[in-house]
Amino acid sequence: MKSSIQLYCARNFQPWGEVLKTVGGLGYKEVEGFEGCFEDVPALAVSLSDNGLTMPSAHFGIESLETEPGKCFETARALKITFIIAPYLAEEDRPQTKADWITFAHRLARLGDAVKAEGFDFGWHNHDFEFHALEDGTLPMDLILTHAPNIAWEADIAWIAKGGQNPMDWIGKYGDRIRAVHLKDIAPDGQCADEDGWTDLGFGTLPWAALLDAVHTSTNATIMVMEHDNPSDFKRFARRSLTTFEQMESVG
Repeated sequence: MKSSIQLYCARNFQPWGEVLKTVGGLGYKEVEGFEGCFEDVPALAVSLSDNGLTMPSAHFGIESLETEPGKCFETARALKITFIIAPYLAEEDRPQTKADWITFAHRLARLGDAVKAEGFDFGWHNHDFEFHALEDGTLPMDLILTHAPNIAWEADIAWIAKGGQNPMDWIGKYGDRIRAVHLKDIAPDGQCADEDGWTDLGFGTLPWAALLDAVHTSTNATIMVMEHDNPSDFKRFARRSLTTFEQMESVG
């Protein structure tokens, strides 16, 4: 399966042309975009092509998709993006009750219909807050996937673990909804403090060989995205993560 990398990881290692040259040179075939790299879409498209890369998936803020859908779709078409993903809710915007989470899920369902009408797939990308239980024990991620049955899920495995849940359980429960996966790792306690406790794939505490096997056997994921939310050295992270991924793929 082709390897992808989330360009958010390289936001502090500009310019984008050099980032894509590094990524392509390491052997990646795909990248996942986000709104911070869309300032010059024509130049980005040229750089992707020059470095043998495609961008099948990208993150667009839910507000952008609702208030400037035409601009988002124009960007997606120019970059040949096929899977549009809403990635995040700021803390102040997060629902606090079960009813409010259901309302949010309905919002995502409506957005999913609108995005699909334009010819794209649409999904939600999780963090940890969707796995924090509400007063009645309900988990917001269950509410999202239940009440927005028309959307896919980009499962960020490390954030599931950060939310106190077992990723294997969620892969088993909602594998048919998982269209893409973020592969990143959690550093052992006390390590990588300067990188917010994250580390390169295969250098942390998550059982990635078993997790990747479950992803392959139990999900519909076709996009495998390396990610590190705050690497101190982008090239090191990208290189070591790709090596780990390719080793696991060869064994599997």
